[in-house]
Amino acid sequence: MTQTLHATKPSVITAPPLRSRRRKIRPTIAIPSVIVGFLLLAAIAPTVIAPGDPLTMQPANAFASPSFAHPFGTDESGRDVFTRVIHGARDSLSIGLMATVIGVGLGLVLGVIAGWGSRVVDFGVNRILEVLFAFPSLLLALLVITILGPGEMAITLAVGLSTAPGYARIIRSQVRSIRTSGYVEASIVQGRSRWFLIRRHVLPNVAAPLFVLVTLGIGQAIVWASSLSFLGLGTTPPSPEWGSMLAAGRGHMSIAWWITLFPGLFIVLSAAATPI
Repeated sequence: MTQTLHATKPSVITAPPLRSRRRKIRPTIAIPSVIVGFLLLAAIAPTVIAPGDPLTMQPANAFASPSFAHPFGTDESGRDVFTRVIHGARDSLSIGLMATVIGVGLGLVLGVIAGWGSRVVDFGVNRILEVLFAFPSLLLALLVITILGPGEMAITLAVGLSTAPGYARIIRSQVRSIRTSGYVEASIVQGRSRWFLIRRHVLPNVAAPLFVLVTLGIGQAIVWASSLSFLGLGTTPPSPEWGSMLAAGRGHMSIAWWITLFPGLFIVLSAAATPI
């Protein structure tokens, strides 16, 4: 009897081990995210990373090579290059961000007007864009700076205006495709106003590609702004802007390569990491 009871006793079924639901973060996303986070921290709170003064000069310590005391070395005036690069992130990133906002904002206005307007309006806006496209973007920025004069505000506006035609052309094509969609035609039949259609249908559907354009445009704007500062048309010395630091160190490449290497490296990292 005892053997029968033991034989008929139900066995305990153990559940299979649960698989870990944690998703592995790809290095192509993790590394740019870390770089962007570091650059944002440097722009918002540079003293957390480099508590020194980027303008403090120590002529007796000029052209010091990278060391524990000066990780990026010193420049011709004895200023710490690491401190200047970290504090210069605010100028470079703010110029790139504001220039992108100007370019995308102007491109959005022109793109919506051309894409939603009549054939005459579309024709006129397209001719304006074609005239702007005839100038290389950097040459157009130089033209704007020639009119307004050098300076941080001028370089921001110049880069923003030079990038606006490309944004406008892309947004126009998006608006054209949205305008012929079924839900927009149904709203037109219901008697909805033009502003309602743009606010309810056009702008939400343009938001996704617009976000991609913004992430790509910030890195491009940083490179162009640094190029103009390198030519002496941006921020004035001794501002620790990356482009002006490149210009100041190009005459000392043979004896102090670190003065130009590290600002240039940060320009490359910011341009490559922003479109994540």
